[in-house]
Amino acid sequence: MRSRDSGGLLAGYVPGRSWLHRAPLWAKFVGVVAAGAASFVLLDWRVSILALGAVVTAWLSAGLGIRRLVASWKLVVPLAAVLLAFQWWQQGPATAARIVANLLLCFVAAGLLTATVPLRDLLDGVAALARPFRRFGADPERFALSIAIMIRSIPVLAGSFAEVGDSARARGLERSVRARTVPVVLSAVAYARRTGDALAARGLGDD
Repeated sequence: MRSRDSGGLLAGYVPGRSWLHRAPLWAKFVGVVAAGAASFVLLDWRVSILALGAVVTAWLSAGLGIRRLVASWKLVVPLAAVLLAFQWWQQGPATAARIVANLLLCFVAAGLLTATVPLRDLLDGVAALARPFRRFGADPERFALSIAIMIRSIPVLAGSFAEVGDSARARGLERSVRARTVPVVLSAVAYARRTGDALAARGLGDD
């Protein structure tokens, strides 16, 4: 199974004592939110690329490893290339570069958060952020559980994507979109059903 490497940036916590590991959780949350807001605020492709370079530099300076970064790019670059080509055709090169750079900026920023915060601390922080909304009927613990399931599913689905790609290449079908996507979709549906059944068996889906 190749899920550990294929999961890339979002595969899980990387122990360390870097400046980024020691930064408070609230500051990391603010950074991720700022990266998401950049998709709407940064309107110049050159500024977007500079921002992307900044978060990549932060990743490397935190000692999180070039191998993990490269593993993530192998998974994301094909999708980014398709998006770049489509946006280039629709809106021109400058807009295409800005959209793709902002997307990658959000991806790397999310990876910095999951790589420098243990999952338990991350979920506790998410539950604490959702707690003020309890008065409106929100369930902070269930919200944190949803985030945990999402994070844990990323390496599984990424591993499935990699294995299906290897299988397609072995059969000479590396250019077949059907051969590379249908098995991944079926695997994702099966994983979701297994997860739902496990939660239901523990009564976590009940009101």
